Amino acid sequence: MTDTAITVHQTARPKGFPTPDDFAFVESSLPSPAPGTALVENLYWSVDPYHREMMDGDFELNAPLEGRALGRVVASRDPGLPEGEIVFHRQGWRTHALVTPREVRRLPRYEGVPLSAYLSVLGGTGLTAYVGLTRIARLREGDDVFVSAAAGGVGTATGRFARLLGAGRLVGSAGSPEKVRHLTEQVGYDTAFDYHQGPVSDLLAKSAPTGIDVFVDNVGGDHLGAAIGALRDHGRVVRIGTVSQYNTPDAPPVVFNHADVVEKSLRVEGFLVSNYRDLQDELYDFAVPHLLSGALALDETVVEGFERIVEAFLLMLGGGNVGKILVRSASLRPSGACQRSANS
Repeated sequence: MTDTAITVHQTARPKGFPTPDDFAFVESSLPSPAPGTALVENLYWSVDPYHREMMDGDFELNAPLEGRALGRVVASRDPGLPEGEIVFHRQGWRTHALVTPREVRRLPRYEGVPLSAYLSVLGGTGLTAYVGLTRIARLREGDDVFVSAAAGGVGTATGRFARLLGAGRLVGSAGSPEKVRHLTEQVGYDTAFDYHQGPVSDLLAKSAPTGIDVFVDNVGGDHLGAAIGALRDHGRVVRIGTVSQYNTPDAPPVVFNHADVVEKSLRVEGFLVSNYRDLQDELYDFAVPHLLSGALALDETVVEGFERIVEAFLLMLGGGNVGKILVRSASLRPSGACQRSANS
């Protein structure tokens, strides 16, 4: 084990799209655990769209960035965290973390489930999709569903979960022909469109000519306006994110017929997945059997090496990933899961 720990700090507030100059890699001596703590060597890191929004003011400058990570306990002074234990924590963008038992979640291990799944379909990404469908949309069998940013981590998990939950027609939007093919050929979407090919309202009308029941929105903007127009009576909008505005805060407001919300008895509801952590075991109970049977696959883009974590974050913001994007420690060998690599 190295004697050096590395953390990533945010050093500036980005003006529009972030650049590598907004971050710094900071070295320090490897910390030693005090009584009641343990030292974790991180193995996988999550980079997520919400980080971009928090860069505008929530993250402290010149301090370690938070985020989801999986790591192995390598030194411990607490009996509740034995050496060798794999844990989840939120101390994020660093090679090593000092944690207490209250700051981690010990992971159940299922033979045949890759470790990376605990940051994708079994982690916050999967929990967001599961909560959105089961608690916010209250998905009913046969409901026709439209998902924006459908080729991202939450979008692919939403599509796969919706299919397993008995959804009707699944429609997705994505940013390239390659992503559209992945959605229809691999994820289970009935149809998908590249939103660069025309007005979203026209593309959605062609893909769902008789309308939709549920819209799972990761984008906002013209996708939200188009979906409200396409929703049937008693339709539901699940607001998860507004990625279309994260790098363009001055984007024009969403345009839609506000009367539709009343006349069609629509429900528009957003949520924070942090308020639903009590459903983590329910997610395991739902997803793990499907993973083990092969009915549920992983959609992951994996970037090798902690030194590329900023690169991975910018790749994700630019739409360069399919599925959940993760950074994997160079000390780990590929697990054999169905993953895309991002080595270029």
